[in-house]
Parts: sequence; C-alpha cells; structure tokens
Amino acid sequence: MKLGLEGRTAIVCGASSGLGLASAESLAREGANVAMLARHRKGLEQQAERIGGLAVRGDVRNPEDLARLVETTIEAFGGVDILVNNSGGPPPGTAVELTDELVEEAVELLLLSAIRLTRLCLPHLERSGQGRIVNIESNTVRQPVDDLVLSNVVRAGVIGWAKSLSRELAPKGITVNSIAPGRIDTPRIAQLGHTDPSGIPMERLGRPEEVGDVVCFLASERASYITGAVIPVDGGLTRSLL
Repeated sequence: MKLGLEGRTAIVCGASSGLGLASAESLAREGANVAMLARHRKGLEQQAERIGGLAVRGDVRNPEDLARLVETTIEAFGGVDILVNNSGGPPPGTAVELTDELVEEAVELLLLSAIRLTRLCLPHLERSGQGRIVNIESNTVRQPVDDLVLSNVVRAGVIGWAKSLSRELAPKGITVNSIAPGRIDTPRIAQLGHTDPSGIPMERLGRPEEVGDVVCFLASERASYITGAVIPVDGGLTRSLL
C-alpha cells in the first residue's frame, strides 16, 4: 500500500536495530528520506547503506547529538516531516530497588530525549504542513510489567507529555501519537527473557515490521485525524479496555 510518503523526510532514533530499524525500513520502503540515529557506528552505517538512509551517529541522551541530527537532516533533505522518538529500554528492576540515579537516567533516556528532540524539530514540522510525531513506547503504559518498574513509570510519563502536546499542536496540523508494542521479536525482548508467547491470544511474538508499518500509517495523510492516541501492537496481550 502506498501511503503518500514519497519524498517526505523522517528522523528515526534508535535506528540500528529492533523497532527503530523496523520503522526506518518501513518508511524507506514507502519512499521517505530517512535520517537514522544510533550510538554504534558500524551497525548503523551498515543498515543505513542497506536501506538507503542517512546515518547519524549519536546518543539520544546527548543534547549536542540531537542538535547535530536535526542540522544534518536539514542539510541533506531540506526539512523534517516525521519524527519517530525511540530508544533502548532502561534496565529491569523492582520498585523497592529504585535509586535516584536509576530514575534520573531513565527519565533522561525515555522522556527528556523525546522532549528535547521534539522541541528541535517543531519549527520544521510546522513548516511541513503535515508534521507527524510518533513515539514508540511499550504496553507497560497500560499494563505494568513485573520487574520493569522504570519502564512502567517513565514511559507512562511520556504518554502524559504526548497527550498534552497533541492538544497543543492539533491546530497546527501536527499529530502526536504513541505506539504500545507488546512482545515483539527483538534483541531487547530476548535480553529480558520475554520470548514465551504464553498469554498472547495470537500465540506468537510480533514481528518488528508489524510495528514499523503502524509507524508508517500514523506518519501518513491517511492518519490525519488521529492524534493523542496510544495504539497497541501486541497480538491482544494487553487486557485493559482503553
């Protein structure tokens, strides 16, 4: 399906593997220009060359890297139409084990990075006329997962920020939506040991491209009346009604 993304420009974070890479691949297949940010140079450059993307090495926690990402994208493509906020996950742990340092690191990784990069991109998204912001989060925003307290807490904060932002940007035609993946077959899920499909009604893990394709839809004109939403991509795993 062609979604009208040809020639549009997307920034995708955490794009050398997992859901970030799957999003970059899906956007590139639809004809978008894709600027890809990740920390590890070799893997990033290999994947960018493979899909025809622009590799920008950097860390979402570093404000200077984020500014350079936007500047490099503008120099290469002349604008930004789509922003995909995505990063690796925080370490597992329980609520009673939390320290100030762990919380601060998780906030910087998951929340501050999205706020900072979105702020840098906003003038360009406004000029686009069809600005799209998509945050890749987790099903923990609706249903907390044991031993993932940092994700449970901070990703929920991202959703609160995104919902507020969506209302403020709606008059400008910029949409802000979030995706809540469940158990998707990625290195992160393998690392956490969450590869058992038990409890998933579809009886399998999700494929990364199934998340990437939802990113593409939300980035398209066909999703122009969807904003402030949290879209589950979890095979029916999450039991919440809303």
